[in-house]
Amino acid sequence: MTSAVSEAIDGVRDVLSRAGDSVVVGGKPGPSATGEVIDTLDPATGEVVASIAAGTAADVDRAVAAATRGLRSWQELSAAARARVLYDIAALIEEHAEQLATLETLDNGKPLTESIFLDVGIAAEVWRYYAGWCTKISGQTLPVSPPVGSSFTYTRREALGVVGLIVPWNFPLLITSWKLAPALAAGNSVVLKPSEMTSLSALRLMELIDEAGMPPGVVNMVTGYGPDAGQALIEHPDVAKISFTGSTATGQRIVAASAASLKKLTLELGGKSANIVFPDADLENAAQGALTGIFLNQGQVCCAGSRLYVHRSVHDDMLAALESAARGIELGHGLADGTEMGPLISAAQRDRVEGYLQAGTEQGATLVCGGERPGGELAAGSFLTPAVFSGVRDDMRIAREEIFGPVLSVFAFDDESEVVGRANGSDFGLAAGVWTSDIKRAHRVAHQLQAGTVWINQYNMLDPAAPFGGYKASGYGRDLGEESLLGFTQTKSVWVSLD
Repeated sequence: MTSAVSEAIDGVRDVLSRAGDSVVVGGKPGPSATGEVIDTLDPATGEVVASIAAGTAADVDRAVAAATRGLRSWQELSAAARARVLYDIAALIEEHAEQLATLETLDNGKPLTESIFLDVGIAAEVWRYYAGWCTKISGQTLPVSPPVGSSFTYTRREALGVVGLIVPWNFPLLITSWKLAPALAAGNSVVLKPSEMTSLSALRLMELIDEAGMPPGVVNMVTGYGPDAGQALIEHPDVAKISFTGSTATGQRIVAASAASLKKLTLELGGKSANIVFPDADLENAAQGALTGIFLNQGQVCCAGSRLYVHRSVHDDMLAALESAARGIELGHGLADGTEMGPLISAAQRDRVEGYLQAGTEQGATLVCGGERPGGELAAGSFLTPAVFSGVRDDMRIAREEIFGPVLSVFAFDDESEVVGRANGSDFGLAAGVWTSDIKRAHRVAHQLQAGTVWINQYNMLDPAAPFGGYKASGYGRDLGEESLLGFTQTKSVWVSLD
């Protein structure tokens, strides 16, 4: 371990020492009801860096009860007062950006530059964006024509109550923020369940939320395993909504489990996004966009552009550029200087990705480069070199199933209608990319693609104002934007007799 890595870890030792008190109920951090813990590993070394509480159904019960009590204190504040708390949270995130980014990289493995500029930077803007919404949630006056007499009728947007937020391990702080901020802006109280593999930034965020003056019980957190803490939160009768980001298979189980109480759901699930390069595209920009689209966060991105469709006339040139760039990506500990790609989240995830690499070659695709475990000092971590496949068919497993790793499949196509049909021939529909200099084609193709987000001549762009979510098996409901905020409210119609 280099001195830079050691110094970075030393800077967050105090947070790591408090990790066992990661069940936060009514503003008070503490251990789980059983006292059991879960080890948090640095995926770059396999070493234990902290232990978090293994929350149970009993902890969830306490958290929901606290959230129920805290709901009134939050709603009794004026909209402007709630906004000030959220603005203060944004400021505190920026003030502690380096610490939060270090925790994120230590927990998740991604390069520190990504953690600082993407995860922490956008998270602060998300809080600031929704702080602004607190004073702008309004209903409508309606021009009704009742059968008898006359009425003044209006609508109100009201909070749902206690909501449960279940967050994945790939963007822990960012996705926590883009669920938690709109839930609070809408006037709800919250029970947060972060991934058991990446709870450290959420623990620090809870401390900053308390520092910002959040009333006790408004935001509660239970760390732990999905089948224990997560399932208890989903099934709890006093939770009005679950907002979940994760795999499609888990999303399907949440739908089934929530049926008894008819909970409202927002589900942002898996993806197998198509990235399309037409022959008139700026190939240098398209190649860079394709690399960012698949290798950001080690490919562990739900909207990763894992299917790259390249027009046959430029296919070979694009493939050569991708291979050269992929071979030059610098792997290393996320906290080390010069690291461009870190490890996968765990050894189990690396094994899963290697299974897809094997399936790709067995089904006839050509592994152009990558897919290897590096040796030397990286051998102890969950590293894989970035992989590029060519000669991929649409019916192969690597073309149809979400790999969630640094594996790019490259396809050749001949015309526009063909590639749109192939891009849409997926069970998923989270995102897509289009690269062309023809503005008419760009809009035409974007309108035909069955995806919740379409990027034109760019990829992986996010902003708090732009809704994000999927079609088909990629889920329903939206994170971010006004749509997310409204998804944490319910509409009431009020009729007043004027007779």
